[in-house]
Amino acid sequence: MAKKKRSNYTKEFKEEAVKLVTEQGYSYAEAGRNLGVNPNLLSRWKREIEEDDGDPGSTVSLQAELKRLRKENKRLKMEREILKKAATFFAKEQG
Repeated sequence: MAKKKRSNYTKEFKEEAVKLVTEQGYSYAEAGRNLGVNPNLLSRWKREIEEDDGDPGSTVSLQAELKRLRKENKRLKMEREILKKAATFFAKEQG
């Protein structure tokens, strides 16, 4: 029986594979099938990346923070527009 060669994956590949599960909603099994990787390996990569999130230079943590800030920025802009419209409405009503 021939031994299977052990695959080495880049950090970028691992991060993108984990994003399939965390950001795009794929299950571990589904992502694993699509990538040709064992789902248990994806789960381990996710844990390793989460452990590295304490590192401020981590690509995944920076991207997650950027996504969160963009979402918050969008919400705040909408709130500001609503308040502007409300102020205009009440100013017309009183005038």
